[in-house]
Amino acid sequence: MLFAFTFPAIDPVLIEIGPIVIRWYALAYIAGLLLGWQLMRRLARGTADQITEIDVDDFLVWATAGVILGGRIGYVLFYRPEYYIDNPMRIFAVWQGGMSFHGGFLGVIVAAILFTRKRNIPPLLFGDLMGCVAPLGLFFGRIANFINGELFGRISDAPWAVIFPRGGPDPRHPSQLYEAGLEGLVLFVVLMVISRSEIVRRRHGTRIGVFMVGYGLARSIVELYREPDAHLGFITGSMTMGQLLSIPMLLIGAALIVYANRKDRSTAEK
Repeated sequence: MLFAFTFPAIDPVLIEIGPIVIRWYALAYIAGLLLGWQLMRRLARGTADQITEIDVDDFLVWATAGVILGGRIGYVLFYRPEYYIDNPMRIFAVWQGGMSFHGGFLGVIVAAILFTRKRNIPPLLFGDLMGCVAPLGLFFGRIANFINGELFGRISDAPWAVIFPRGGPDPRHPSQLYEAGLEGLVLFVVLMVISRSEIVRRRHGTRIGVFMVGYGLARSIVELYREPDAHLGFITGSMTMGQLLSIPMLLIGAALIVYANRKDRSTAEK
C-alpha cells in the first residue's frame, strides 16, 4: 500500500442540545423525504390531474411511515432475526441503527398500494413517480453511512481507499460512496432523462421498473466491494444478503418494463 485516506473525524451527531439529538443519519432521511416530496409534486403536474399535488402532499406521511416501519422490520427479519428474538425490546431502538433498504422499499410499496386504492389513482403511474424520486433518498442515506463510518468496503490497495475507525488498520473501499454514486446520482439522472420521453411516460410501470432493475444491478455490483455483514458473512458461495435480496427486485422490475411495453402496444392496436 502506497497511500490511503484516513477517515475524517466526523461526529455522527450534528446537533445535541440537552435531550435533543439530531444525527446526520436522521437528517439524511429528512432530506431524502422532503426533496423527494417536492420533486414528486413537480412530476405530478405532468399527469393530467391523474395525480394531484395534494395527493403527493398527503402521501408524504404514508411514505415516511412505510420507510421507517418497513426499513426496521426488514432489517430485523433479513439481517438479525435471532438477535431480536432474544432481545425483542431492542426492535424499537431505531436510534441505534439498523435499517434495510429492501424492507423500506417494500414498506413504501405497501403504503402506495393502500393509498392509491383509497384515492383511485393509477398505481403504476404513482409507482413511476416514486421510482423517479427514490434515488434522492438513497444518495443522502449512503452519504450518511459514510459519515457514520459504517457499511464500509473490503480491504483494498486502491489509491482512494479509506482507513475506517471500525474497519481495522487496513484501507478499504469506500463502498458507501460507490452506492451513493450508482444508486443515487447515476440512477437519478437515468430516470430523469427517460422521463422526458412521452412514450416512457405513457407506459405506466416503466420508470418504477427501471428503478428496480437499476438499483438491483447497482447494489449487486457494489456488493462485490462491500464488506459482508460480520454476523452474516456470505449467504451462499460468494453471494451476500444484499445481492440475494436484489434478485427479486431485478426480476419484478424487468417484468414491469415488459408488461408496460406490451400493454401499450395492445392498446395502440385496438
